[in-house]
Amino acid sequence: MELGYKKMYIDGQLVDAVSGAKEKVECPGTGDIIAEIAWGGKEDAILALDAAQAAFKKWSKMSINTRKMWMDKLRDAVIKRQHDIREAVMYEMGKTYNQAVEDYETVVNALEWYPQEMLHRRDEIIPDPDGTHAHHLIAKPAGVAVGYLAWNFPLLNLGFKIGPALAAGCTVILKPSANAPLSAYLIGEILESINFPKGVVNIVAGSNEELALTLSSSKIPRVITMIGSSVSGRIAMQQAATSIKHFSMELGGNAPAIVFDDANIVQAVNDLAALKFGNCGQVCVSPNRIFVHENVYDEFVERFVGKAKKLEVGFGNDAKIDMGPIVDGRSRDRVMKLAEKTLAEGAKLECGGKIPADKPNGYFFEPTVFTNVNRNMTIFREEIFGPLAAIYKFKTEEEVLDMANDCEVGLSSYLYTNDISRINKFTSEMEVGEVHVNGFKYAIYLPHGGVKESGLGHDCSHLALNDYLELKRITIRK
Repeated sequence: MELGYKKMYIDGQLVDAVSGAKEKVECPGTGDIIAEIAWGGKEDAILALDAAQAAFKKWSKMSINTRKMWMDKLRDAVIKRQHDIREAVMYEMGKTYNQAVEDYETVVNALEWYPQEMLHRRDEIIPDPDGTHAHHLIAKPAGVAVGYLAWNFPLLNLGFKIGPALAAGCTVILKPSANAPLSAYLIGEILESINFPKGVVNIVAGSNEELALTLSSSKIPRVITMIGSSVSGRIAMQQAATSIKHFSMELGGNAPAIVFDDANIVQAVNDLAALKFGNCGQVCVSPNRIFVHENVYDEFVERFVGKAKKLEVGFGNDAKIDMGPIVDGRSRDRVMKLAEKTLAEGAKLECGGKIPADKPNGYFFEPTVFTNVNRNMTIFREEIFGPLAAIYKFKTEEEVLDMANDCEVGLSSYLYTNDISRINKFTSEMEVGEVHVNGFKYAIYLPHGGVKESGLGHDCSHLALNDYLELKRITIRK
């Protein structure tokens, strides 16, 4: 597929980079160059910042009903371009056409859900025990928001940011990843086609060294929001320290999944295999450390390995394909080296571990399962971000809880047991932002956020709006 040349979107217009720079976009499923994009630099960042700042004065003062009207118009235009959007995600990221629906639907859902949620918000009244004053807390838009988007869910991430920011009254500058910029640039084309108020949304990709540094270090943004690694989050916060800003960051994860011997093993295997190998393991909530009680360990491993071996690896719109490629050659090399190191450190390879022989093009890697792993191995510490599953054996609650919490990050987790007291204990004591018990669910209305090095604030739910709002107290003498 040839997607041609895509321009960035600044101040209501599709534009080339000031420098004229372009960047090639590669399809991880074929290794072919499929498009070029305008590649922004410092000058483009300044133009976007100025446009967003000027637009904020008008957008923030619009009624929520007016903002909702514009967001509805954008939603409807996105729906009309569903096929193009899903194809763009498929070709830039390597997902199957069916899997790309999640990115598309998240944008639609975010544009619809957040303005409705803002309509339901009410100012908070604070009781005065002396009866002498009336107190109100009102929420105001924070200002310009800069959003850095990860490549693994390029439009899902865009929806997580654009929905609450626009509904709250903020203007935004979105920097998509160089690995997956096409779908975001397509949103820019849609915004331009419906004459969306200029400067309210700006979309520009470019280097971290020039574009991101200029955006983060500017004193114009009031909000820096990101989906990325913990290292990237720390860098962005350091660069943004030129002024006091809000931070909303969903960062790295190393999710533990704990399966006790009273669990529904079939359900646990189905869920965790889907989570582990979905999107080729390139998911921040992927179950990286799967802990299984010794009484059901052998059964779990047999079933899980059986699932992994049956997965159809490929690229395209064939509904039979279960897992696509890794995003690029450098990422596949990293995953391959981690697999080799895991073996060298003493793990047992149950299946996978290599490039599929029938996939010479693109960046494919087999669904891979390791057993005989322990917490001293590299794979225990690193965020895998690839189709490698590590299964650990445990005996006691104390042992597995200690292993689960032995981690610098704490985003998502999964627990399989039918023991109520155990559920209460682990949901309370696991050091994570969310615990999924005997199943999992992610949705735009459910809070998603982490603890420790996994970030600040929330994506999704009403809580995400708080990251784009500032509270003001009004006190009036009676």
